[in-house]
Amino acid sequence: MTESSAQIRPFRVEIAEAAIQDLKARIANTRWPEQLPGAEWERGVPVSYLKELAAYWGNEFDWRAAEERLNQHAQYLTEIDGQTIHFFHVRSPEPNATPLVLLHGWPGSVVEFLNVIGPLSDPRAHGLDPDQAFHLVIPSMAGFGFSTPLSDSGWGSMRNAKAFTQLMSMLGYEKYGVQGGDYGAFVAPDMGRVAPDRVIGVHVNAATFGFIPLGPVSDDDLADMTATERERIARLGHWTAEQDGYFKIQATRPQTVGYGLADSPTGQLAWIVEKFKEWTNSTKALPEDAVSRDEILADVSVYWFTGTATSSANMYYESTHGGEWPVPSNVPTGVAAFAEDVSIRRYAEEGHNIVHWSDFEVGGHFAALETPDLLVGDIREFFAALG
Repeated sequence: MTESSAQIRPFRVEIAEAAIQDLKARIANTRWPEQLPGAEWERGVPVSYLKELAAYWGNEFDWRAAEERLNQHAQYLTEIDGQTIHFFHVRSPEPNATPLVLLHGWPGSVVEFLNVIGPLSDPRAHGLDPDQAFHLVIPSMAGFGFSTPLSDSGWGSMRNAKAFTQLMSMLGYEKYGVQGGDYGAFVAPDMGRVAPDRVIGVHVNAATFGFIPLGPVSDDDLADMTATERERIARLGHWTAEQDGYFKIQATRPQTVGYGLADSPTGQLAWIVEKFKEWTNSTKALPEDAVSRDEILADVSVYWFTGTATSSANMYYESTHGGEWPVPSNVPTGVAAFAEDVSIRRYAEEGHNIVHWSDFEVGGHFAALETPDLLVGDIREFFAALG
């Protein structure tokens, strides 16, 4: 780190034992609703499934093991624009490694990247070409996880992008790439807009706004689409009709929903695990068939122990009330579109300089957890082509 980073301080995840015992007691004292009639999952998370998963969380899940995994990597806290920002900083052993920012979304966290840190930062140790290695900077979004609850309003995509651009300057990186999924796929392109002379390339997955049609698709456009594109239009329509309740609530009343999320770990678990069911490979019967149960619970636990369920939900409010409309970007951009994604190239090209596009027949929203090898390979391929 440079002299300008003197305000950066080391950090370790150390959740108090009392907080762990409080979690266990709250799970044990859950007041359960009745199961509604109908097919499983069609009206939400089934009671029988959540009871079993919550019991596992309270009685068998090992938070200390998850904590140890997080603490294997160097972590830091700093203050930027009045907000505490948490981040991993993993230096590659390869001398010519490219600096790369990895950005999570909701309901993700830095837990998402634990399976890709090694292959990206130390490819030689993972049987990959060491010529394509990365120094990794992995921040928790403002108001998420160890970045602590929000200090004030206005923390939308652009403000996060400006903060992380400043972070890279503090760390002494002049040129770097950015990769992001979900909300990270908002912030990553915005980092390119903030510092187009410094961001060498932007890679996204689980991309939506800016990579999908903004309104109804005409019959002429549909007729001109590939089968994959028509499937994505249909999936987007299904999401709008059946799956965007969480979005509307968090985009309009994050404070109200926050009471239940902050007070009930079982409520927080249901709120997040539903997304692991709906946004991972649709052929899987249960969320843990796509992403391991312990990884899901590690992610949920980060939200719970940091008390950031409400401030992370507020990201949706800021995104829909901020009045920011992104300008087109000339930064080279690559897209990894997994099987459950909805991004379509023709719409992405309207606002981005698309130079790389990969369509995958498997995987979904949580690619770094569900299909880490495919995501790592696509990131490496994209940045290798940039020279």
